[in-house]
Amino acid sequence: MKICVTATDKNIDAAVDPRFGRCPYFVVVDPETMEFKAFDNTAASASGGAGIQAAQNISDKGINVLLTGNVGPNAFPILSAAGIKVMTGASGSVKDAIRQYKGGQLNETAAPTAQAHASMAAPGRGMGGRGRSGGSGRGMGGGGGAGRGGGMNR
Repeated sequence: MKICVTATDKNIDAAVDPRFGRCPYFVVVDPETMEFKAFDNTAASASGGAGIQAAQNISDKGINVLLTGNVGPNAFPILSAAGIKVMTGASGSVKDAIRQYKGGQLNETAAPTAQAHASMAAPGRGMGGRGRSGGSGRGMGGGGGAGRGGGMNR
């Protein structure tokens, strides 16, 4: 069995990173021997779709179980389709997360636990819009000066 844990560093004593798609590293652990291998999450710096890319990356590695803090709605279906059990709420170190899993302290997640981030394609109110001021476009003054001054050149 291969258990993948989202982590802040490349070792078993690293803290669990609660972000699936944006975690810097994945630590893959054999829960029987506690032997591990770590690899970079190449999707972490993606401008968009990090969860989707991360899900594809770990599904290619033959992972059986994912331990993380949260997983979003774009990554979750990919993980499910790959047959990867998603366990959320992991905390502490990678080693602690493995113990939590083996001790039955984590629950399998049947749905995404994080919302989609407002990325490039998300609709929103934005900053644009039509102004509602009825200004005449002549600047601050009304232009009604009498012009009686002689100026500076007397």
